[in-house]
Amino acid sequence: MSFGKKLSRFLNNQAVTSDNHWDKELKTHYYKTTKEKGLAKLEEMIRGNQNFKIHSVSESHGEISFRIVKGKKAFIIATVIMVRPYQTAIDFTVTSESAFPYDFGYSSKVVKQLYNRLDKELQLIDKKN
Repeated sequence: MSFGKKLSRFLNNQAVTSDNHWDKELKTHYYKTTKEKGLAKLEEMIRGNQNFKIHSVSESHGEISFRIVKGKKAFIIATVIMVRPYQTAIDFTVTSESAFPYDFGYSSKVVKQLYNRLDKELQLIDKKN
């Protein structure tokens, strides 16, 4: 990872996961589950944490939007997509809310924390790229 890319992670207020992300910690995670079970587990995880407040859940689109309401504020959209039977991708878009146009890596840290919690709840499929 180049110095410029590392620096851009800190001088940004948004983190978006994707299949081909240059930062391996922000790559899409795949789980051995269905879209419905993945969405339900994610919603359960969010509702069980007092730091989060759900804004909306769209089962048909496989999306949950929620906020971090305690501490440093952020708005998060989680997308759950079943790519094959029992292979479901979960992606996050995290936008921190601050007076500055950068968050010193906070949004990336939130993504990592969310994936760590999900990895304990769902069976992770190891995708080597």
